[in-house]
Amino acid sequence: MKLHRNAKTTPRGRADLVQRVLREGWSVARTARAGGVTPPTVRKWVRRYAEGGLAGLEDRSSAPRRVRRRVTPYWVGRIVALRRKRQTAAEIAIRFDLPRITVARVLAREGLSRLRALEPREPVVRYERERPGELVHFDVKKLGRIDGVGHRIHGDRQRASRGIGWEFVHVAVDDKTRLAYCEVLPDERGLTAKAFLERVVRWFAKRGITIERVLSDNGSCYRSRHFLKACRLAGITAKKTRAYRPQTNGKAERFIQTLIRGWAYARAYRSSARRISALPEWLRYYNTERPHRALGYLAPLIALRRLA
Repeated sequence: MKLHRNAKTTPRGRADLVQRVLREGWSVARTARAGGVTPPTVRKWVRRYAEGGLAGLEDRSSAPRRVRRRVTPYWVGRIVALRRKRQTAAEIAIRFDLPRITVARVLAREGLSRLRALEPREPVVRYERERPGELVHFDVKKLGRIDGVGHRIHGDRQRASRGIGWEFVHVAVDDKTRLAYCEVLPDERGLTAKAFLERVVRWFAKRGITIERVLSDNGSCYRSRHFLKACRLAGITAKKTRAYRPQTNGKAERFIQTLIRGWAYARAYRSSARRISALPEWLRYYNTERPHRALGYLAPLIALRRLA
């Protein structure tokens, strides 16, 4: 049972009021003064007890027993039918000569207020490659450079640092083991992505992983001739996600969320240099200690060793 936050009495308190009047012989006025309520309140609970016993002292619904001019199921069906044809609440209201707020409330009750509710939700398709290196996800996250503590810490957006630019976190995540490597770089151009790919290949090779394919979005750095040539020279197949389908590269997207929460915004860095210097230790923790649910709560490097 959920009581009103400003309720004067509870069912137990109401029973005490009734007992004082009916069993102890108190007057209604005296009982009201003792209970901090009005005499009509005392009489109400005495009457409800007489009608229903202790059950009559429980809270009742505040909804009206009858609602005048309620929208009938017939009109609900017609409103829903037009909404499924992607008409707005205003258009439906004009069509049927109904108040727009009435139509809006019907749509809200039916869960059709937003257009996305009209489309069937696509089933979640989860996949995982069979071996480490078979597919490595690439992505870039843009971060504002730091010049003092920002609004995420002090809360004042009026004190924002303007014009200090951006830096870019390039990430690579193995599909099978979730082993990750990342660097903070000055831009997201083709030459930068090419050099990052070459370092990723060497980093994974030191851990016994040969990269066969890379998957990225359609960002210009991944479509550049420099990046594609580096892939060919390394014997790597470059694959792209479908347009407007970021979930295809979901493992990189999910890693970036973890990276942002665990490193980029985890503390109040005084400068970009301090934030960058904290990245290697966080990345070591992620790969060697942090439990990953998709890996049976093993850290990525431990999962990789168990596959060897």
